[in-house]
Amino acid sequence: MFNPVIFTYLIYIICKSLLVKFMLFSSYVNILASTGCTASIYLTLLKTMSCYWISLKFPKLNFISNLCWLGVIFANVLLFLNLALRWYLSGYFPLSNLYESLLFLDWCLLFTLVFTETKTGTKLLGALLLPITFLVISFASLILPSVMQESSPLVPALQSNWLMMHVSMMIFSYATLILGSLLSLLLLALTKFSSESNHSIGGKTQLIENLDVWSYRTIGLGFPFLTIGIIAGGVWANEAWGSYWSWDPKETWALITWLVFAAYIHVRLTKGWVKEKAAAIGAIGFFVVWVCYLGVNFLGQGLHSYGWLN
Repeated sequence: MFNPVIFTYLIYIICKSLLVKFMLFSSYVNILASTGCTASIYLTLLKTMSCYWISLKFPKLNFISNLCWLGVIFANVLLFLNLALRWYLSGYFPLSNLYESLLFLDWCLLFTLVFTETKTGTKLLGALLLPITFLVISFASLILPSVMQESSPLVPALQSNWLMMHVSMMIFSYATLILGSLLSLLLLALTKFSSESNHSIGGKTQLIENLDVWSYRTIGLGFPFLTIGIIAGGVWANEAWGSYWSWDPKETWALITWLVFAAYIHVRLTKGWVKEKAAAIGAIGFFVVWVCYLGVNFLGQGLHSYGWLN
């Protein structure tokens, strides 16, 4: 027999239970967003980096290679969820401050690594790139002040659809150019070591050739994104500040970065430079990218400065 009192009470219990669960879930999401899941990402990258180094020492241990792959995938997923949570809670694409851009850079680096390893089948790239991603997340989570790790309302200049277009293009280009120029640095190091040890034939020669090819391909991928990002930034700057170009420190170093990698591609296409000659220019690009991305931000000056040291 239907009893309206009991039925109403059951509905009340169910609604109360759902409300409690929703509040707990919301609290959990806020905790994840505020901490950035950085502890899990930090430990995952540290363990994965160790696995890569062990894999280079013992290449026949297949289970170590599998752990490397799983570690990169897991770190990728954690970073993606972190960024997605910040996007959901803040209501805007999470690239408004240095902390968020560092997380996005790490995600782009690991995403590039997954793609490149699938094509090359070598763990050398991961052994080179994982220390960089580990240092990036360490800097973001341990060095940056906590106030910079929190989502905050966008300033009027950043309240634009160009935020996603411009910044995402620039960060992805930085990631690919960092990887490509890092391969150039490794090529130069191996070439010098080979010439001094008289063991420059066989497998080492093939490795140097592979590094040269993949350095060129990776830089060739990142350069168009850098170009599009700079153009998008100019359009956005004209909307926000009334000028396409103002020789802001960030703009100046973006132009320097573009010129360095344009020179790298130019000498390969027109001069036929390969290996050491081209790698010398690519190696310069490695340091130029980091100055463009991080160095000028710490000056505390300019329209693009994050003002961390203000």
